[in-house]
Amino acid sequence: MSRVRAAAHTGGPGIRAWIVWSTGVAAYILAITNRTSLSAVGVDAAERFQADAATLSLFAVVQLAVYGGMQIPVGVLLDRYGSRPIITIGMILMAVGQLTMALSPSVGIAIVARMLLGAGDAAVFPAVLRLVATWFPAQRAPVMVQLTGILGQAGQLVAVIPIAAVLHATSWSVTFGAIAGLGVLFAVLVFAVIRNHPPEVDRDISVDTDTGAIRIVTSSVDTGVGIRAAWAHPGTRLAFWSHFATPFAGTAFMLLWGVPFLTAGEGRTLGEATGLLTIFVFAGMAFGPVLGELSRRIPHRRSRALVLPAVAVQLGAWLTVILWPGPAPLWLLTVLVVALSLGGPASMIAFDHARTHNPSHRLSTATGLTNAGGFLAALIAIFVIGVALDLQGAGTPDTYRLDAFRVAFLAQIPLWLLGAIFISVERRRTRVHLGMDEPRRPPR
Repeated sequence: MSRVRAAAHTGGPGIRAWIVWSTGVAAYILAITNRTSLSAVGVDAAERFQADAATLSLFAVVQLAVYGGMQIPVGVLLDRYGSRPIITIGMILMAVGQLTMALSPSVGIAIVARMLLGAGDAAVFPAVLRLVATWFPAQRAPVMVQLTGILGQAGQLVAVIPIAAVLHATSWSVTFGAIAGLGVLFAVLVFAVIRNHPPEVDRDISVDTDTGAIRIVTSSVDTGVGIRAAWAHPGTRLAFWSHFATPFAGTAFMLLWGVPFLTAGEGRTLGEATGLLTIFVFAGMAFGPVLGELSRRIPHRRSRALVLPAVAVQLGAWLTVILWPGPAPLWLLTVLVVALSLGGPASMIAFDHARTHNPSHRLSTATGLTNAGGFLAALIAIFVIGVALDLQGAGTPDTYRLDAFRVAFLAQIPLWLLGAIFISVERRRTRVHLGMDEPRRPPR
């Protein structure tokens, strides 16, 4: 216990802590690159595999499904083995997935490759957050978590610009084989540099340097009893629906359907399309700190003042583009991607709800349930858009049409409306639960 107590007297994080965290963030950037590696080459993927729109959407659907399903096992493994081996294994899984993608001769094998990517990707972000908890004082954790998320989004820039350029300059196998090679290099780097905790302590702990309080870091999800208890709290359900309604449109746009819509639908060049996706990334990085600070300042109004307006802005922007006579002008498409970029930062408010309304022993459960909302909506949106294109006879790159894309993207509207309704309902229930509002009396 003496080695644990010694950490309570240390000051701020040392250079080694920053090196460990920086290596973890670099791994997270590569994970985001892997996650969105089809974003700028969706048309190329459809042509390579002779895939219709519904089949192409399965690439993203199965990847996200595996990512979401792996969150609970990853939490348990993190408790048992710590961040270093988990990130290393994640890098190896993604490398194997990309190598499989590079060599895949058929849709079936390519889908297996995306499943491997989802599994490896799922290991990285929670493991990096654990490094923040074990290497940095508790007071710095919120800032470090936010900074980790913001920097990680740079991986999307790698996916939308260099990958497309390398693919069109070389070949499919060379491009995805090179990404696989990067994964192997990062696996070696992570294993060589990252340590689960500082050398002066013998367990994964977090230390509050103001009070000296020591907390053992846990991330596992508790039993079915805990899951039921977490869901029973209206604050958890508010978090779920907040995450359901906010990021799915941006995820569907960035992960698969953005470039085909912009190029084959709106008639934009690939350079213009990648430029718009770049604006999406930078706008999201800019909105993150702003919405985070506003959420901190107005904790009791963030659903009404931040989350629902973010949903309304995305819905309004999409409706404007869909109803525009003819191809939308570049300025309007820019407005669209900026509006969609609000979804990611707004979705982080959902985790504020989960953290605020659940005790510490149930936090991982509530966080997992919250995260499931966004993945569920994204899965539905990506797949339904693909099916809608197929049903209109516009499921392949040579048959993509602007009017078909417009009809297909209308499938997002029910998801926004469903999410907004339940956000309003659960917000009311949460406020009643906390004693902030009076329960409605039934009419006599």
